[in-house]
Amino acid sequence: MSDLTLLNNLRSLRAQARGLELSVLEELLGKLTSIVSDRREEEHQRRAAQADKLAKLEAIRAQLQEEGIDPAELLSPLSTKKGAAKSKRAPRAARYKYTDDKGQQQTWTGQGRTPKAIAQALEKGKKLEDFEI
Repeated sequence: MSDLTLLNNLRSLRAQARGLELSVLEELLGKLTSIVSDRREEEHQRRAAQADKLAKLEAIRAQLQEEGIDPAELLSPLSTKKGAAKSKRAPRAARYKYTDDKGQQQTWTGQGRTPKAIAQALEKGKKLEDFEI
């Protein structure tokens, strides 16, 4: 790419061109003109494809609106279908009652980490059934 910076500076380009014959310069001009026209054609095709895509999107959007469908609804998940947001489950009922370190009555559902007071009592030989409500 650093070689192409020479082409972008007119003063440097003139200095390099002084050492070349006119036929070589005309050949370079033809090649450069070909490259530019190819690039213009590619850009024209890209813009035409983009315009075509936008026209198709607008036609689909108009068709959806004629049917009474908001295009934003297509992006949101359908309600009551699989994949919809999960609802929270009801809290579990307490199954065990114990007294904590502070002397307060507490309950435990049996899910998650065993409370410290129950774990210590189990180590001393008590059974989990002793704490059932």
